[in-house]
This record gives sequence, structure tokens and C-alpha cells, in this order.
Amino acid sequence: MTATTVPSVTVPRVTLPSVTMPTAPSATTSAGPLPHGGPVFDPPAPRTARGDGREWRDLTERVREAGQYPTRAEAERVTRIVLSALGGHVTGDERVDLARALPEEAARVIASQIPVTHPLTAAEFVEAVAARIEGSTPATARWDVSSVLSVLADTIDTDLLTRILAQLPAGYALLFGRAELSPAP
Repeated sequence: MTATTVPSVTVPRVTLPSVTMPTAPSATTSAGPLPHGGPVFDPPAPRTARGDGREWRDLTERVREAGQYPTRAEAERVTRIVLSALGGHVTGDERVDLARALPEEAARVIASQIPVTHPLTAAEFVEAVAARIEGSTPATARWDVSSVLSVLADTIDTDLLTRILAQLPAGYALLFGRAELSPAP
């Protein structure tokens, strides 16, 4: 292969007239298709917890305190495992809203999971987490799951938590540190 030399080219500078762009309306609306026929999408809501990783450190520090883990690294490891297990069980708008409400690193863990085809019961979920944590028992896995999910429940708004719990089989509310209310017979 041989190299070729291209002579330099001088491009004249062009000054364009000033253009004023219309401002967007203050309320977001879907007004219909664009002139080119494509749909109009509402922009996503702003993420509430973003930054330089501080929010992730704060989240894992809260898990460390709740679970009484000796180090933040241990709390981070448990948090990743539990969030990845949860990520496959929360779907649809709830999954999107959950990812938006969490620090970026936690959102990635949730969003990277493939949705499960058959949701696990709360007990099966704990057993699945136990299988992912070396040396874990169902009792220690329940502690780990509850440590992470109770912090998660305190991090997100109550409406979102209610919607997530409505999506999951009975028994998960206790893992999130909430009472499991059932209708009277």
C-alpha cells in the first residue's frame, strides 16, 4: 500500500445571517407526527440522582449501615447482586422509573438485566440471591436482600414502590421492609 499526499485546500470563511430559533413550550406535549412523518416523543423525565458517583457511594454506605457490613466494598458487592436479581423482575414503566430514581451505577445494574419469563416468589428470590453469594445461606441471603431492598424502598417514592410491589408476587413487601397487607377474606 502506498501513501498519497493530498494538497492542502483553503476553504473561504462564510458568514451566515443570524438565525433566531423558536423556544420550546414550557409544557411537554406530544402534538402528533413531525413533518417528515416520524412520531413525536416526550423527552424523558430528568433523572433525580446523578452525578460523579457520590450517589452510588451514598447508597452503598446506607446499605453498609443497614446490613452492618464491615466494609463499603462488601455492601457494594451485595448491592450489585441484589439489584441485578431484582432487575429481571421489575419490568415496564416501573423498571424505567426505578432506574431514573437511582444513582447511575445502580440504574445500569437494574437496566442491564433480561426480564424473567416466570417471576420468582419472594422465597425463591432469596434462594436465587443465596446461590449468587459464595457461602451464603437462605438466612444470610434474606438479610442481604432485606438490607438492600429496605434502603431502596427509602430511596424511591412511595408511589413507585407501590407499583413495583403490585408487579411482584406476594411476599416481596417484607423484603422491602414494608408490611404485606392482604384483603380480608
